[in-house]
Amino acid sequence: MSARNFWRRARYIIALGLIPVLGMSSALALTSSGPGARIHGIDISYWQHPNGAPIDFHKMYESGVRFVWIKGGDSQDAADAQALKYLKVDRPAAQAAFLYTGMYYFAYLPDTTTATAVQADALAQAQKAVWRIAQVGGYNRRDLPIALDLENNCVRLKSNGSCAKYMGRDLVSAWATTWLNAVAAKTQKRPIIYSSPSFLENLLVKSTELRQYPLWIARYGLNPATPELQPNSKTVGCYAHAWANADCSAQWQFWQYTSCGIAKKYGVPGGRVDLNVFNGPSYKFFDLLRGTWQPDATEMLPVNEPSTVVVDSQNSSTSDKPVTFVVEALRPDKSPVVTGTVNFTSLDSLLPSGTQKVVRNATGRWTLSVSDLAPGNYLGLINFVDITGTHAASNFPVTFTVAPAPSPTPAPTASPSPTQTTTPSPTPTAKPKPSPAPNNECANQIVN
Repeated sequence: MSARNFWRRARYIIALGLIPVLGMSSALALTSSGPGARIHGIDISYWQHPNGAPIDFHKMYESGVRFVWIKGGDSQDAADAQALKYLKVDRPAAQAAFLYTGMYYFAYLPDTTTATAVQADALAQAQKAVWRIAQVGGYNRRDLPIALDLENNCVRLKSNGSCAKYMGRDLVSAWATTWLNAVAAKTQKRPIIYSSPSFLENLLVKSTELRQYPLWIARYGLNPATPELQPNSKTVGCYAHAWANADCSAQWQFWQYTSCGIAKKYGVPGGRVDLNVFNGPSYKFFDLLRGTWQPDATEMLPVNEPSTVVVDSQNSSTSDKPVTFVVEALRPDKSPVVTGTVNFTSLDSLLPSGTQKVVRNATGRWTLSVSDLAPGNYLGLINFVDITGTHAASNFPVTFTVAPAPSPTPAPTASPSPTQTTTPSPTPTAKPKPSPAPNNECANQIVN
């Protein structure tokens, strides 16, 4: 057997867990080939699968990468299903290529200012993340703890896509702490939190409870190969948050240092990919890996679990205004459902179901607006539906009246004076504006 084939076979045995993670596997699996002689890593999602193209994880390993973060969950159902699709493919393929893997969950915060509703939403989203780990068989010896991707406190959008409402620091902190604590309690592994230093400073309180969770920090434009550069530094001073140290450094375990990695260099289709480094030697990396968790029956994802729909409030008036409903959907234990959405169906074939808009207030709670309804007395259903099949469909009967809209008062028309004539001014020819220069997102980043 050639030396090359011997080491390939040795790595394969290690990947299967046939020898301990520590010891021999440390020497084989964790070379420090990243910037600053650090352990190098990458993070991926469906964006790294253009047109469904596969990733070459063996090439990724040969490039010096030793860990890969994979998007495995999302607060929104469609994005969550997409994440699951690629997690099922990428995780086993990466581990078979001798890489360590971690799953991250992308969180959207609820549109509420009630502390109990914020806590309920965090617990429901934590349950969703635990179910996702259970779906892929639980943690194995090559799995890092799940990471919470928390980088946006916008809870309501305007029609133009800009933010209409933000959640404040105390509620963001309560949500994050509840989610992290719940996942840690269920999996017996401390989850990791991912965010930017500005978000950590401005949106999370400086608590020792948060500091106990490992930090994955996102900071671009600084080269980890330069020892004096720290991801927590500002032009003057540093970011002050729960993970900041007295000397202006920060307690971080992973640093996402660029979104402009040369994708094909790492076996990834497309043009660019996020790159990361680990802060510390191999034994600290293995400290994060210690322990496995296998789900029992109570932690497995339910299939068509019974649900109950409750309409907390409704409001209707005239046909020029939408009818609104505040709706909750509950599991058998009265906790919020984890997936799904709601809609309205008119039971009168002569009256329409209107144009519908659903705003997620929190997990299992929505505001449903129905517009373009003709005047009339309505009998209909508020339906809970779940395309994931986790929770069974259910409905709630509603009645309401839509009155005719008031007739608008016509605006007076001004008659021109018979003695006045107006000569239109010539329209100046507008000079064409130069096309804006393309936005080069990688101009101030590390291209590696």
